[in-house]
Amino acid sequence: MQQEQLDFLRTLIEAPSPSSQESIAQHCWIDYVRPYADRVETDAYGNALALLHPEGSPKILLAAHIDEIGFQVQYVDDRGFLYFTTVGGSDPLLARGQRVRIHHQGQAVLGVIGSLAIHLQDREGKQQEPPKWHELFIDIGAQDQKEALERVSIGDLVTYDSGFAPLHGELCVGRACDDRVGAFVVAEALRRTFARREILQPCVIAASTIQEENGLFGASMVGYSTRPNAAVVVDVGHATDIPIADKKRHGDVQLGKGPILSRGSINHPLLVRRLAEVAGAHGIAYQQGIDPRRSGTDADAIFLQRGGIPTAALGIPNRYMHSPVEVIHLQDLETLAEWLSLFLGDVKGDESFRQPW
Repeated sequence: MQQEQLDFLRTLIEAPSPSSQESIAQHCWIDYVRPYADRVETDAYGNALALLHPEGSPKILLAAHIDEIGFQVQYVDDRGFLYFTTVGGSDPLLARGQRVRIHHQGQAVLGVIGSLAIHLQDREGKQQEPPKWHELFIDIGAQDQKEALERVSIGDLVTYDSGFAPLHGELCVGRACDDRVGAFVVAEALRRTFARREILQPCVIAASTIQEENGLFGASMVGYSTRPNAAVVVDVGHATDIPIADKKRHGDVQLGKGPILSRGSINHPLLVRRLAEVAGAHGIAYQQGIDPRRSGTDADAIFLQRGGIPTAALGIPNRYMHSPVEVIHLQDLETLAEWLSLFLGDVKGDESFRQPW
């Protein structure tokens, strides 16, 4: 990966942007894609769209969500400790002892989620159970409620205080790889397609959506407003190449072996077949997955719009999803960006993804 792209990825992952407060990461994404688009738009809630060859046909939507999981302050006690609830699906077993940042009026206030020292715990004969979220608290060093409320407010959003770093080789670790790596891939696919625009027939709509972790809300808006003829959603998928993952239950997905093309549920058979054909023609390595009921991604919201939009979900292998230490492989990102760009270049102007009967 070139240094410019790596810097963009780092900035994107480190941008604190939990669901409903995505502006920092969204600004980063917009600034990157602007030179490679004919038009950039945002909507009322902050979804971002970059259009390339807008007069083309058919309209192909590439989408990934920019928001991340986090927390939200809901109570401050008389001693100045903050109690909070979750934004998206977090694991309470991971929370104790973590550093966090409370995002208050443009400032990032450092805090720690308190944990009782092991010396003071009574574990004898007891199996440890996950704490209830309402039992956890954030310590910002305040002396009392008044001092705490001078630095934070009820409703402030909170993220883990962890950044992006190389782990080894092309493996990298960071908070919010879900789904900043998907937003990165969509932006990169647009950049690569811009370089091939002379042969481009479809209209390309690259979308960075908001509030996926809250309920696929941004994707519903974008799927409705853009009226695409087909949509490809990029999100992360579970890498199971670790000792504690059961492949018989969750399949066999490995870092560095390529993105995941899934079948079933929302994945439109013709679109999946076209993606597979392009991959085969260009020697693109990918892994196979299944979505027997739903994909768990923005694709679940988009495919329902406008009477049904042919949609496919592509996954980026990710270890330790929804944790502060998600691990991805850079080659998987580059492979998927190239695959999507080649697919867009292969789509014909009169192509339809409707099921024939």
